[in-house]
Amino acid sequence: MNYEDLKILDELREKGSITEEEYQREKEKILNNTSIGSGKRPLFGMTENTYIMLMHLSQFAGVIVPCAGFIVPIIMWIANKDINVNVDLHGKNILNFMISYVIYAAVAAITIIGIPIAIIIGLLYVILVIIATVKAYNGEYWKYPLTIQFIK
Repeated sequence: MNYEDLKILDELREKGSITEEEYQREKEKILNNTSIGSGKRPLFGMTENTYIMLMHLSQFAGVIVPCAGFIVPIIMWIANKDINVNVDLHGKNILNFMISYVIYAAVAAITIIGIPIAIIIGLLYVILVIIATVKAYNGEYWKYPLTIQFIK
């Protein structure tokens, strides 16, 4: 653990140079970038933001390998959900998003105007994944719109 960085961060907060929100965010980054127990780095040696960004982006893996777009983010979430609170939060968000949009696509497929709706849902899915990926890389949590909360 880098106590020097934490000490500097505390001093900046006490002086009013950073807000409490900035303090908590930076403290989390410092704590997440340290080694745990057996010398193993959490998140496969990646920074939290990079790992979470890849979780969101991995939804496109289905373009290369069928079903990988569903399986890869779930595996990434399960592998680190107990190590990192933000991975757990984003993983649940991604899983709820995927389930919700599969339901929307299935409903669209059985309606009379299903093809145009399915195209819109597909485009919306791609756009929303890109938005979530960028926000995750910037350290922001962004809840996908029109998502049903199956897993809380």
